[in-house]
Amino acid sequence: MLSTDVKNKIILHAKEQYPKESCGLLIVIKGRLFYESCNNIAETPSEHFIIDPKDYLTVSKKGEIVGVVHSHPTTEAVLSEADKVACEKSKLPWYVVNPITGEINESKPSGFKLPYIGRVFSHGIVDCYTLLQDWYERELNIKLGDYDRRDNWWDKGENLYLDNYKKENFYEITVDEIIYGDIIFMHLISPVPNHVAIYIGDNKILHHVQGRLSSRDVYGSYYQKVTAKILRHENH
Repeated sequence: MLSTDVKNKIILHAKEQYPKESCGLLIVIKGRLFYESCNNIAETPSEHFIIDPKDYLTVSKKGEIVGVVHSHPTTEAVLSEADKVACEKSKLPWYVVNPITGEINESKPSGFKLPYIGRVFSHGIVDCYTLLQDWYERELNIKLGDYDRRDNWWDKGENLYLDNYKKENFYEITVDEIIYGDIIFMHLISPVPNHVAIYIGDNKILHHVQGRLSSRDVYGSYYQKVTAKILRHENH
């Protein structure tokens, strides 16, 4: 239960940051709950938030982190699908505040799992790599590592997929060898592979393109044209 003082600080911070999303952390120090405001370093702060890692580290040294707080400046104070995914990963309660109404709602990790089809894209939280992680863990019992994915990393000298696929125990195969569960790296208007799809048989792929809902699509001429590598996991 949030005290009146903590609620007031959360609402005040949300109002100060409007129309950006505010973000902060709840911590316990000597048995008392405090709200610590943090800097939102997202490139589109009016749409989502990323807590500055420096702030997170500073706050963690003050006390035990027991909750994550952020605002929804123009929508209801309830978790979005992307928020629910991040809440599960954090293993902490999440609080959403609307700065206009002052409403604050709490949600706790509850085992929420997104379906494969119809996901709303949120880069770094619900994207093509998240879909790959979820599918591999649920269908093949293979857990893939987490990687920070800042917006447009492919245009900023980073090479997420090519730098890490061997570490995740994937190896390259030819298109003639492709079977159910293999993955496909693609260039989508990018100098390096920046998209991954899962081959699900019958010349179909499961993937999540930015700006679209996750979907099954035909692995047709366009996607074949932009294919960079086809890979198989050593345990598949």
